[in-house]
Amino acid sequence: MSFLLQSMAWPLVLLVAWFLGERLHEAARIPRVSSYVAVGLLASLINLPGLTDAVPGLPFLANVALSLILFELGYRIHLRWFRHNPWVLVLGLVESVVTFSAVYLVSGFFSLSTDTRLIVAALSVSASPAGILRVANELRSAGQVTERVLHLCAINCLVAVLALKLVVGYWYLSTSGDLVMAAFGSVHVLVTSVAVGGLLGMAMPALLRAQRIQERDVTLVFALAVVLLTTMAYGFKLSPLLAALTFGIVARERRVHLTNAQRGFGTAGDLLTLFLFVYIAALLDWSDVGGGVLLGLALIAVRTASKVLCNVAAARLSGSTERKGLLTGLALTPMSAFAILLLEQSRLYGFEPAQQVLTALAFMMLVQELFGPLVTQRALNAAAETHVTQE
Repeated sequence: MSFLLQSMAWPLVLLVAWFLGERLHEAARIPRVSSYVAVGLLASLINLPGLTDAVPGLPFLANVALSLILFELGYRIHLRWFRHNPWVLVLGLVESVVTFSAVYLVSGFFSLSTDTRLIVAALSVSASPAGILRVANELRSAGQVTERVLHLCAINCLVAVLALKLVVGYWYLSTSGDLVMAAFGSVHVLVTSVAVGGLLGMAMPALLRAQRIQERDVTLVFALAVVLLTTMAYGFKLSPLLAALTFGIVARERRVHLTNAQRGFGTAGDLLTLFLFVYIAALLDWSDVGGGVLLGLALIAVRTASKVLCNVAAARLSGSTERKGLLTGLALTPMSAFAILLLEQSRLYGFEPAQQVLTALAFMMLVQELFGPLVTQRALNAAAETHVTQE
């Protein structure tokens, strides 16, 4: 009976999450991903057997799901835009530094170690590409605010990975004194992950031309390439998220065209996204949530304020308005899926403080997961860049 319950857990939870997501989206226009998170949190609360530990390979599958989303995000990044408007790039970098510094300083008022504060600050820089991109696709959003949000999200993710890897290297150096291991845990991972993603992005156009693959089959080819990239990253202990983002950026620059119908990788992409948000939510331990309420509220306030203020302050310089800067900063609210998988990867690679950080940030992650996509949806609606019709 126990084995039967464990076998049924995932199909049952995913079916309930899909049903609830569709109903709430139709009835109240609630983002589907928020409903997926709610079901995952509920399943975690009742401790449904076999949800996160009985089925092998779940972390790998979650990384494949997020890597597909990061590839899509990378494909939507236009590097020439940074050359025409370098203030957007400057804004992304400055905002990342300000967010890191502000979160690090505020976390000092709580009983956290220096290592934990550094990790929390690095994670707080990131925005959730899964939450933001799926909401934007759901709304068919397009316009200045949407493009800025996507580009700033990519910059935030890159800086967050860089910062976290440097913190990991610092931790190895401080605990073992091994400079080689410290460099291997940071610089090597960063450089190699970018190189692998870039090389695959350069090779794909030649493969597509050589095989004369029809446009409807391009989605399958890129999905298989992302799975290959994620597998390689796991095997060599690289960052599959950074490699996938780089892959998408380079593929875009190499003029590989994807149609709107292929955005999101179709039904397979929808299923993996459903799994990703339920899985991420189920990782949170409710026994940790109550202990970090004050810390979570303080960090949410500081992180949101830093992103909003930076975008408002630089709005005119970067060719926008203060109102659009405000909406852009608010739309960057989600952060949990990307941050939690970064922590999970670090834990699997032997970074011991990762579990402590997830415990400390449980309340913050819960709030950001559940309500972050809703804030993004409302911000894009307020920007009048959505193109959805009443069904």
